[in-house]
Amino acid sequence: MNLSCILYVDGEFEGVIHSKKEVNIGKNGHIKGDVTTQRLVVQGYVEGTVNAQRVEIKAAGRVNGSIESSELVIEAKGIFEGNSIVKDVSPVPTPETLEKIQIKKA
Repeated sequence: MNLSCILYVDGEFEGVIHSKKEVNIGKNGHIKGDVTTQRLVVQGYVEGTVNAQRVEIKAAGRVNGSIESSELVIEAKGIFEGNSIVKDVSPVPTPETLEKIQIKKA
């Protein structure tokens, strides 16, 4: 399913979802498959691979699979089982790296 609008799922869906905006999984929603979107809000259950800019797992939400995102928010009582990859994040500078940067500026 390819979308350029917001999608709200409060039932069962099996397959691949590509949305240019937001996908919201309601409390009765269950997705089995891959989800690619800008923002994913999970109040129900997702099984599969998620690729999004921002993923929010709400208190009753559950994700089982792999998440690749720039931001991952899991509320208290939200459940995430699987692997998470943070994308678009620069590494934390070490003291040696900071020293080299300061030397170059001098």
